[in-house]
Amino acid sequence: MPRTRTTKKLAQRIDMNYFLRPHPLRIWRSWLSVALPTLAALWLLWHLAGHDARVYSSGRMAPAHAVLTAKCEACHLRGANGFSARASDAACLACHDGPAHHASATFTPSCASCHVEHRGTFRLAATADESCTQCHADLRTQNGTAGFVRDITGFPSGHPEFAILRARNSDPTTIKMNHYRHMQANLMAPDGPVQLACQDCHRSPADGRAWPYGDAQSRAASVTAQFNPLMPAPSRAYFGAPEYEKACAGCHTLQFDKRFTEGVPHDKPEAIHAFLTRKFQAYIAAHPAELRELREPDRDLPERPIPATYRTLSPPEWVTEHTAQAEQLLWRKTCKQCHAVNGGDGAVPATIAASNITVRFMPHARFDHSAHELLDCASCHTRAVTSQDSAELLLPGVATCQQCHRPGSQTAESRCFECHAYHDDSQRKPAPGRFTLPELSSALRLDMKAIE
Repeated sequence: MPRTRTTKKLAQRIDMNYFLRPHPLRIWRSWLSVALPTLAALWLLWHLAGHDARVYSSGRMAPAHAVLTAKCEACHLRGANGFSARASDAACLACHDGPAHHASATFTPSCASCHVEHRGTFRLAATADESCTQCHADLRTQNGTAGFVRDITGFPSGHPEFAILRARNSDPTTIKMNHYRHMQANLMAPDGPVQLACQDCHRSPADGRAWPYGDAQSRAASVTAQFNPLMPAPSRAYFGAPEYEKACAGCHTLQFDKRFTEGVPHDKPEAIHAFLTRKFQAYIAAHPAELRELREPDRDLPERPIPATYRTLSPPEWVTEHTAQAEQLLWRKTCKQCHAVNGGDGAVPATIAASNITVRFMPHARFDHSAHELLDCASCHTRAVTSQDSAELLLPGVATCQQCHRPGSQTAESRCFECHAYHDDSQRKPAPGRFTLPELSSALRLDMKAIE
């Protein structure tokens, strides 16, 4: 006969006072609930006695602020027996005192909202795009008009064409430069046929290599002669304006008369006139026989040649006449090949238009040529090898940059800070010294102990 089990019978088998009897697990749990808070309190008191506030930190400091690890009061305002949760802007401006951004902006974010500390070795300048797009996704200004595109959400997909290309501007230079002709093979140079490269004319001021097609002084330059370990090196980010003495003088000489092997200086018309006058004065003083010249006939009739005639000039007349002839050759042929020359016909003195060579076409963005040295110049400046007009802008468009600067683990940085700066560092004020070496060195010792 099967046994009948009811709920009442089952309940009678359970000891309802089991929790009153000691059990090892419950004993350990009781002790730990008292011991662990006690140990935690003693640990906090021990750090408090040693004036070490790192236990309250949410993470390691960035390298730029590493020496302030144990000095929370340097950034956080001290409250009632503690510190505020976020660093104040006043604390940041005590060291980084400079203009924030455009004065016409309607919103100014706090420092800590863009530069988040206590994330270890993370670079503070590497801000998230959200810090920029909170304004630039719908740009508003106090006067209602903005000089920039109002809706930019990011570089890979939400960035417009660069402003100078979007406006279809032209290069303002007055120099006549045909890139296509200069990039042809077997160009005649002083030492024979050559193939020019972009670096023969376009270099940064920090590049101390010799210029292969410059004058004698430029060809003899060397890195060893220009390097000074006690002086900061100039930037390699931007290229300087091409100079005649460094890039052109070797091939484009400024000869003015067959009597001389040297050319005129690459200078203003007034300086060239003075140079020519001195040269011809010195020459005629050493060769007085040339004051008697053969007069070239203006015309010659068939079978009735005009007999040769001679004339004798005074030294001043000879110098004036040959100086004028040399200047006419320079203004009408030699200089006019590259420059815009006005006047110079004898009645009106010659003037040469300013070169107007632009070094930076995008003043609101940063670019570093040295970081792109692995690329062939023509891969970005695609029109450089075929352009025949110096007024044509040879800048790469935004689509060219987006080929590398896009999201992905194996691509170049594409966040806003890579090319744009929020703060104007040129207006930054010097930071007043507030700390002593013992203060910072003690903080550094505490940080080294934590690493060990």
